[in-house]
Amino acid sequence: MINVSAKEVADLRAKTGAGMMDCKKALVEAAGDEGKAIEILKKKGALKAAKRAERETKAGVIESYIHANHKIGVIVEVLAESDFVAKNDEFKELAHDIALHIAAMNPQYINKDDVPASEMDRVAGEFGAELNDSGKPADIVKKIIDGKMEKYFADVCLLYQPFVKDNTKTIEDLINEKIAKIGEKIIVSRFSRFEIGC
Repeated sequence: MINVSAKEVADLRAKTGAGMMDCKKALVEAAGDEGKAIEILKKKGALKAAKRAERETKAGVIESYIHANHKIGVIVEVLAESDFVAKNDEFKELAHDIALHIAAMNPQYINKDDVPASEMDRVAGEFGAELNDSGKPADIVKKIIDGKMEKYFADVCLLYQPFVKDNTKTIEDLINEKIAKIGEKIIVSRFSRFEIGC
C-alpha cells in the first residue's frame, strides 16, 4: 500500500473540502497522484448525490448577493433536507457562493431540463444550419451538434458552468462535494438575477 503524508492529505482536503479519511483513501487509490485523487472524490461525491436524489428537500435558505457596483443583484433559494443543515455555516457559505456565481456568470436556467424545448430546437437548428454545407456524413454532423449543445448547456445552465471562484469544478461539482460532506440532498430550486439596464 502506498504511503501518503499528512500534508498531502491536508492539501487535498483544503482543495476539495472532503473529509480527511476520504482524502487519504482517494490518494492511496490514486497512488499519490493529486489530480486523480480529485477525480475519485468528484465521482464519489456524484454517487452520494445520486443516492440522495429522491429525498425530499423541505428546509433551506434564501440567499441574496448585491455586487459592489450596486448594479447587479441575485436572490437564490437553496434547499436541504433539514433545518439543522440549513442553519449550518458551510451550507450558508455554499448558498452565498452560488449567489455570487449567478451574479458573475448570468446563467439563464438551473439545468438542461429547464431549457424550453422550443429554445433547444432553435439552438440545434442554428448549429445544423452552420454544418449544412460541411459535406460531413449525417452521423458525424449529429455528433458535432450534440457536442455543441453540451457546450451551450454549459454556457446557459447554472449547474454545468465552471465555478467562478474555482474553474476546475462546476457548480454541480461544488454542490455534490457538499452533499458528500454534509450527508443531505442539496438543490438550487430557483433564482432571480437583476441587472440595471437589462
